[in-house]
Amino acid sequence: MAVALKKPSTWAQYKTLLRKDLEQEFRTKEMLTSMGIYALLVLVVYGAALAQTTSTLDVLQMSGGLLWALIVFTSLLGLNRSFAHEKEQGCLEGILLVPLDRSVIFLAKATSNLLFLLAVEVVAVPLFYFFFLTTVTPGESFWLLAVPLFVGTVGVAGIGTLLSTITVNTRGKDVMLAVLFIPLVFPLLWACVSATTAVVVGAEGYMDVMLTSLALGVGYDVVMLLASWVLYDFVISA
Repeated sequence: MAVALKKPSTWAQYKTLLRKDLEQEFRTKEMLTSMGIYALLVLVVYGAALAQTTSTLDVLQMSGGLLWALIVFTSLLGLNRSFAHEKEQGCLEGILLVPLDRSVIFLAKATSNLLFLLAVEVVAVPLFYFFFLTTVTPGESFWLLAVPLFVGTVGVAGIGTLLSTITVNTRGKDVMLAVLFIPLVFPLLWACVSATTAVVVGAEGYMDVMLTSLALGVGYDVVMLLASWVLYDFVISA
């Protein structure tokens, strides 16, 4: 007599896919290593470009934009590798043959990308502080920097996961991902740069600016992540 196999729960499928991505990355360390080295090289370029800057105010006011440019370009490098192993080894086709909700693939991949990006930021942000902010005096609110960083990274990981899925089978996928990613993520980038600058400078009224910018960033995250989650079944099956 045939025995019906019980379908794993959505939570079990999510944990399995997430564990696969984490174990694969911790075994090869390709994405983390490449993003970490790239972030360090960008900081070196920043240092050369800003070597003649003497105004303390300029450094503080530019710090938000510089930090987020570093994060965005480093993220693009990692997101381009997001589906590299699945594509090269034919794992993506195997995953699609499994009877599971396609949105679970999105949630697992977005979560792994988020964790990798946060891991790189844990190293990149202290280096950024060491290179550019040790000679100046950031505002007392500097410890709030983690808030806009997290809000922005969540959106970057979610949108980046959707777009990396779209471009995985295209020619020149590195350029195509950047062309799609930068315009789409611009509202989030603007909000996070504004909030980050307000936190670092810490001038009068910074809290109002930070809260307004964060509200815009969180609203963007909610709308775009929901849209990505809904559209992912169509995108990955196309």
